Amino acid sequence: MKIQVSELLVKFLHRLGVDTLFGMPGAHILPVYDDLYGSGIQTVLVKHEQGAAFMAGGYARVSGRIGACITTAGPGASNLITGIANAYADKLPVLVITGEAPTYIFGRGGLQESSGEGGSIDQTALFSGVTRYHKLIERTDYLVNVLNQAARQLVSDVPGPVVLSIPVNVQKELVDASILDKLPDLHPLPKLKIAPQTLEQCGDMIRSAKRPVVLAGYGCIQSATAHDALCEFSQRLNIPVASSLKGKGAIDERSALSLGSLGVTSSGHAMHYFMHEADLIILLGAGFNERTSYVWNAALLNGKKIIQVDRNVTQLEKVFKADLAIQSDLGDFLQSINGWCAQQVIEPKICPDLASFKRGIDQQMEADGAVIFGEQFDLVKTFFALLEQQFNDGIVLVDDNIIFAQNFYRVTPQDHFVPNTGVSSLGHAIPAAIGSRFTVDKPTFAVIGDGGFQMCCMEIMTAVNYHIPLNIVLFNNQTLGLIRKNQHQQYEQRFLDCDFKNPDYALLAQSFGINHFKIETDADCEQVFAQADFHHGINLIELMIDQDAYPNYSSRR
Repeated sequence: MKIQVSELLVKFLHRLGVDTLFGMPGAHILPVYDDLYGSGIQTVLVKHEQGAAFMAGGYARVSGRIGACITTAGPGASNLITGIANAYADKLPVLVITGEAPTYIFGRGGLQESSGEGGSIDQTALFSGVTRYHKLIERTDYLVNVLNQAARQLVSDVPGPVVLSIPVNVQKELVDASILDKLPDLHPLPKLKIAPQTLEQCGDMIRSAKRPVVLAGYGCIQSATAHDALCEFSQRLNIPVASSLKGKGAIDERSALSLGSLGVTSSGHAMHYFMHEADLIILLGAGFNERTSYVWNAALLNGKKIIQVDRNVTQLEKVFKADLAIQSDLGDFLQSINGWCAQQVIEPKICPDLASFKRGIDQQMEADGAVIFGEQFDLVKTFFALLEQQFNDGIVLVDDNIIFAQNFYRVTPQDHFVPNTGVSSLGHAIPAAIGSRFTVDKPTFAVIGDGGFQMCCMEIMTAVNYHIPLNIVLFNNQTLGLIRKNQHQQYEQRFLDCDFKNPDYALLAQSFGINHFKIETDADCEQVFAQADFHHGINLIELMIDQDAYPNYSSRR
C-alpha cells in the first residue's frame, strides 16, 4: 500500500512511542500536520519555537522517553537552536521534525529556504554541532536508512537530539507503507557486562578504604534501577553520599547518610568531607564539571583513591586520572557490587555522625564569614522549607535559579528535580515545566528569576490554553542577579546592563487569567501555602528579594 511520506512520519512517531508533539505549524510542514489530524498524537501549539524545544526537553527529562517537537522551515527551525543545544548538552532524546522549501526551488531564493544552496541558510551546518543526527531528506529511496539512524540515536545509551528536515514536496511523495517494517527492533542495545576481575578490583578498593564517599551524578537519575541499589550500597556499608547538582534525588537528601550537593554554589558540607575525611571517592555517573568540582579544585581529589563508573565512555577520566574506570549502567554496576559485597561480607565503614559534622561546618563557616546566604535570603529559605513539608508524594521542580533549591530543598526519590544545566539558558523553566506536565501528574513548579521570566512568559498562555496546572515561583529583584553579583564582587560595582524595571506582575497575571500571589514576609509565605491550589491552578508566585543581596560565593568568572 502506498502512503505519503507525511503519513509515514506520523506512523514513525507512533512506533517511537511519541504521544505529544510540541510546535508551531507553517506552510512547509502542513502535510505532516494534516496527517497528525485524528492520529491520536496530541499536538501542542506553542507561542515561540524555542518554547517547543524546551517543552520537548522537559518531557524527555522527566519521563525518560522521547520528547518531540515540530516546526516549519527557516525561522521555525532556527528558533529551536537554543532548546536543542540544551537537550544536546543534557543528552536528552528529543526528535525534531522541520519543514523545508520544495527541492525544485533549491538555490533559487525560495521563501524560508535553508538548504544551503545558492547562498541560502545551511540548516545542516546550523544544527550540526547540537544534534546527534541531522538529515535533510531530499529523496525517499534512502528513507528507511534515515529513520533507522534517527531511531538508533534516540534510544542509544548516550542519546541526544535528532533533526529530520523534509522538503514540502517530499512530504507529499508516495512510498510503500511497509518501509517501517524494514526497521530493526528499536529496543536499546544490550548493556556491557562488568568483568569479574574488574568487580573484584573495585570491591577490594572499597574493602581497603577507611572512609569512602560516593558522588552520585545524573547517571544515577537516568538509570531506572540505580536509586534502590545506591540506597542499599550506602546503607549496607555505611558510606555517605553526595550528589552533583543534576544528581540531586539519586539518594533521599533527608536521609542520615546524605551529604547534600557538592559544588561551588552549595553549602560546603560535601566539599569539607571530600577534602578532609574521605580516602576513597566513588564517582557514579558524575562528570565532575566546573560547577561540581569547584572549578576543578585539585584539593578535592588529591591523596584519594578514585573509582569512576559511567555508562558514557567519553566521561571516563575526562578531567582526572582514576585508579579504576568502569563503563557500565549505574544500576547494573550497583546491583553487581552489592552482590559482591554481600558474598565477601565487607564490614560497614565507620564514619562521623553527619548531623554533627554538618553543624560543625556551619559554625566554622559562620565564624569565617563564609556562609553563602545571609539573613537577606531568609524569606527564600522559608518558602522552600514550606514547599518541602507540603508534598509527601513529591513534586516536579524545574529550576532556572538553581542556587536556592540546591541548598534549601532536599530532593526525595518521589520528586523530579530538573535544574537548568545543559547550556543554562535563561527562560528554560516555564516551557520545560509545561512539557513535563504532559507526562507526569504531580504538582509542578517552575522556579525562575525576573530576567529569565521575560524571555519565556508568553508560554504561560500555552498552559492556559491546554489547562495545564503550573506554579511559577518568580524571584523579583529587578536585576540579572548573577551579573550584578559578579559586577559587585569583581568589577568594583560598575553596574552596567543588569538592572531593569519590571511590569506589574499582578496585572500581568490578571491578563493571563491566572492567580497571583506576592510574598514580602513570612506571613505572606504561609498564606500562599494555605490558599494556593498547587495541584490544579495556574499560579504566579512573586517573591521579593533585595537587589543588593548577594550570595557569598565566587564563580571565578
